[in-house]
Amino acid sequence: MLKRERLVSKKVSKTEAVQSVAGGRLADRDVHIGPSDYVPWQNDNKVCFIRMEGKLFGDVPMNLELRLSVEDSPNSAGVAIDAVRCCKLGLERGVGGVLESPSAYFSKHPPRQYSDDEAYRMTEAFIRGERER
Repeated sequence: MLKRERLVSKKVSKTEAVQSVAGGRLADRDVHIGPSDYVPWQNDNKVCFIRMEGKLFGDVPMNLELRLSVEDSPNSAGVAIDAVRCCKLGLERGVGGVLESPSAYFSKHPPRQYSDDEAYRMTEAFIRGERER
């Protein structure tokens, strides 16, 4: 977060990750997702604030606010290990280039975006050898 030039690309990748799991693509004016500054006293803790607005039965307005706090370092270890395992499978099978299925499942902003459910199914098929990439 100390490298300002990375903040733009991080905002894009985070926004695309959320847009890919939304029921339909949200208008730019209706979504704001992005990184914040580095906060020294947070140490290795990452905090996320989520606010959603909607309507309930009878067109009654509803607002939901959520605060999520996690230790950041171990957060992606399992994902990284699984991505490396898929790369190894690709190497063993003689597959080169982008592994589209694992990229779609393990990355926030892959070359081609799929819903989480579809990316999961594609990755499982890749692992079983039923899908080349």
